[in-house]
Amino acid sequence: MELTEVIRHGIITEKSVNQQQQNKYTFKVALKANKVQIRQAVEALFKVKVVKVNTIRMHGKPKIVRRRNAPPRVIPARPWKKAIVTLAEGYSIPELQA
Repeated sequence: MELTEVIRHGIITEKSVNQQQQNKYTFKVALKANKVQIRQAVEALFKVKVVKVNTIRMHGKPKIVRRRNAPPRVIPARPWKKAIVTLAEGYSIPELQA
Protein backbone atom coordinates (compact mmCIF):
# COMPACT_ATOMS: atom_id res chain seq x y z
CA MET A 1 0.00 0.00 0.00
CA GLU A 2 1.40 3.41 -0.96
CA LEU A 3 1.91 6.05 1.71
CA THR A 4 -0.58 8.41 0.08
CA GLU A 5 -3.30 5.73 0.25
CA VAL A 6 -2.85 5.13 3.99
CA ILE A 7 -4.13 8.48 5.31
CA ARG A 8 -7.56 9.52 4.07
CA HIS A 9 -8.01 12.86 5.90
CA GLY A 10 -7.68 14.52 9.27
CA ILE A 11 -10.53 14.45 11.78
CA ILE A 12 -11.48 17.77 13.35
CA THR A 13 -13.79 17.42 16.35
CA GLU A 14 -13.89 19.14 19.71
CA LYS A 15 -12.06 16.24 21.34
CA SER A 16 -9.39 16.00 18.64
CA VAL A 17 -8.72 19.75 18.80
CA ASN A 18 -8.24 19.49 22.57
CA GLN A 19 -5.82 16.58 22.06
CA GLN A 20 -3.71 18.71 19.70
CA GLN A 21 -2.49 20.63 22.75
CA GLN A 22 -0.87 17.35 23.85
CA ASN A 23 0.66 16.82 20.36
CA LYS A 24 -1.93 14.16 19.41
CA TYR A 25 -3.50 14.31 15.93
CA THR A 26 -6.41 12.22 14.65
CA PHE A 27 -6.70 10.81 11.12
CA LYS A 28 -9.11 8.62 9.19
CA VAL A 29 -6.96 5.89 7.66
CA ALA A 30 -7.33 2.90 5.35
CA LEU A 31 -8.90 -0.18 6.96
CA LYS A 32 -5.96 -2.41 6.02
CA ALA A 33 -3.26 0.01 7.19
CA ASN A 34 -1.21 -1.05 10.20
CA LYS A 35 0.58 1.10 12.77
CA VAL A 36 3.94 0.95 11.00
CA GLN A 37 2.44 2.11 7.70
CA ILE A 38 0.55 4.93 9.45
CA ARG A 39 3.75 6.08 11.20
CA GLN A 40 5.71 6.08 7.92
CA ALA A 41 2.94 7.96 6.07
CA VAL A 42 2.62 10.71 8.69
CA GLU A 43 6.38 11.17 8.94
CA ALA A 44 6.78 11.34 5.15
CA LEU A 45 3.78 13.58 4.38
CA PHE A 46 4.13 16.10 7.22
CA LYS A 47 7.92 15.93 7.93
CA VAL A 48 7.42 15.24 11.66
CA LYS A 49 8.70 12.67 14.18
CA VAL A 50 6.04 10.22 15.42
CA VAL A 51 6.38 8.80 18.95
CA LYS A 52 3.28 6.59 19.17
CA VAL A 53 0.33 5.45 17.03
CA ASN A 54 -2.99 4.23 18.45
CA THR A 55 -5.58 2.72 16.10
CA ILE A 56 -9.29 2.16 16.58
CA ARG A 57 -11.62 0.22 14.29
CA MET A 58 -14.94 2.04 14.17
CA HIS A 59 -18.06 0.09 13.30
CA GLY A 60 -20.28 1.86 10.83
CA LYS A 61 -23.78 3.00 11.68
CA PRO A 62 -26.50 1.43 9.51
CA LYS A 63 -28.65 3.93 7.62
CA ILE A 64 -32.41 3.69 7.13
CA VAL A 65 -33.73 4.90 3.78
CA ARG A 66 -37.38 5.84 3.67
CA ARG A 67 -39.26 6.41 0.41
CA ARG A 68 -42.83 7.19 -0.34
CA ASN A 69 -44.94 4.10 -1.12
CA ALA A 70 -42.14 1.71 -0.16
CA PRO A 71 -41.11 0.03 3.08
CA PRO A 72 -38.03 1.39 4.88
CA ARG A 73 -34.72 -0.22 3.88
CA VAL A 74 -31.62 -0.62 5.98
CA ILE A 75 -28.35 0.08 4.17
CA PRO A 76 -25.43 -1.87 5.65
CA ALA A 77 -22.85 -0.07 7.73
CA ARG A 78 -19.37 0.79 6.51
CA PRO A 79 -16.60 0.20 9.02
CA TRP A 80 -13.61 2.57 9.09
CA LYS A 81 -10.39 3.01 11.01
CA LYS A 82 -9.19 5.94 13.09
CA ALA A 83 -5.58 6.61 14.10
CA ILE A 84 -4.42 8.88 16.93
CA VAL A 85 -0.81 9.86 16.27
CA THR A 86 1.38 11.30 19.04
CA LEU A 87 4.20 13.54 17.79
CA ALA A 88 7.56 14.20 19.41
CA GLU A 89 8.03 17.34 21.49
CA GLY A 90 8.51 20.42 19.31
CA TYR A 91 6.68 19.08 16.23
CA SER A 92 3.21 20.06 15.04
CA ILE A 93 1.00 19.79 11.97
CA PRO A 94 -0.32 23.31 11.19
CA GLU A 95 -2.65 22.05 8.41
CA LEU A 96 -4.84 20.24 10.97
CA GLN A 97 -5.03 22.91 13.63
CA ALA A 98 -8.46 24.48 13.92
